[in-house]
Order: sequence, then C-alpha cells, then structure tokens
Amino acid sequence: MTEMVVKILVELLSTLALATKQIKEGKPMKILKKLLGDKDVEAVLQRLDRLTLDEARVTAAQTLEVVYGLIQDMRVVMNGEQFSMLVACRTFEEPSL
Repeated sequence: MTEMVVKILVELLSTLALATKQIKEGKPMKILKKLLGDKDVEAVLQRLDRLTLDEARVTAAQTLEVVYGLIQDMRVVMNGEQFSMLVACRTFEEPSL
C-alpha cells in the first residue's frame, strides 16, 4: 500500500514539473492548448489513472481479507468453540472467595 502511494506521489510531482515547464515556456492560453493535447501530459495522466485503479484494487483486496477474517471468527463463535474457551479463561481468572 505504501509503495502504491509513493508511486502516485511521484507521478503527481512529474505532472507538476511538466506543468511548471509549460508555464515557463510561454503564454497561458498557449499553455492551456498545449496541455490539452500534449502527449507527455496525456501519458502522465494515463499512468496516474492506472496507479489509481491499482490502489483501488489493493484496497478492495485488503477489505475482502478483513471481511473474510471476521466471517471466520464469527463461525468459530457460532460453533461454540470460542465460547467454551472464554468460559474456561474466565473461570481460571476469577479470584476464589
């Protein structure tokens, strides 16, 4: 996940560098027209789109992993295995009078 965020930040910095370069080279209207059709900018935007999709997939996979773990835990509890272990632990921990 951290690797994905770093890649996205690198692409954002690359985009800002391209925009800064374009601004330094000419007039604002010329820059706007060029940015809309510039292949370098289009390539950066495509990479950002791909990275965003990859990050969404990783997030979805992590969410599914957590949900699967919760379902497995619920099965254990529903089967009574966890309950019997809990009772045994509480009985052991209770102070005798």
